[in-house]
Amino acid sequence: MFEPVHGSAPDIAGQGLANPIGAVGSAALMLEHFGLPDQAARLNKAIEATTSAGVLTRDVGGNASTEDVVKALIEALNT
Repeated sequence: MFEPVHGSAPDIAGQGLANPIGAVGSAALMLEHFGLPDQAARLNKAIEATTSAGVLTRDVGGNASTEDVVKALIEALNT
């Protein structure tokens, strides 16, 4: 299984506070496992670009929303 392991966090559901990085990192691991190392590397580079630019959710010291992080990841994938 390829999934970020965490609680369901019902206390923050629908508030845009969840950190999507774990889910995207899990997808990169899955792509690697399926023999798609270039695609996995693209996802990992997008994660690195997003986090190094400081686009972080509050659980890791930032103030970005879930949507902000996803938009930054997509932008990094498109560059």
